Amino acid sequence: MELILKQDVENLGFKDDVVTVKNGYGRNFLIPQGQAILATSSAKKVLAENLKQRAFKEKKIVDDANKIAEALKALEIKIAAKVGTGDKLFGSVNNINVAEALEKEGQTIDKKFITVTTIKRTGKYNATIRLHREVSVDLAFEVIAQAK
Repeated sequence: MELILKQDVENLGFKDDVVTVKNGYGRNFLIPQGQAILATSSAKKVLAENLKQRAFKEKKIVDDANKIAEALKALEIKIAAKVGTGDKLFGSVNNINVAEALEKEGQTIDKKFITVTTIKRTGKYNATIRLHREVSVDLAFEVIAQAK
């Protein structure tokens, strides 16, 4: 089943991509959720026209994403977490904590665009932040013990 994505779908594609999925996934999930429409010939023609008109706007969006990426690289993020014996954390640090730390620094980024492995010890780690389909940045941050 060929579909045109109306928004970014994790592990499938980006907005306005034409993708092929299994019939059940498209019919029972993507279309009812409003994440995709059927890729008929007329829908493909409309998509092609929209992509032409959007091409020059896209350049400005990519430039803005690159500016944000440069600003993120300059940040030093430290996330304080409760620590037990040694350097082991109570709980864990994940993308939500990184998004909150970035919010405190003045950069608002949705948590779903931040990829972090679950962290259970103090130390230095990296997070991947996807700002645009063509722009992603690796953010170094440190998990430190919270002052008691």
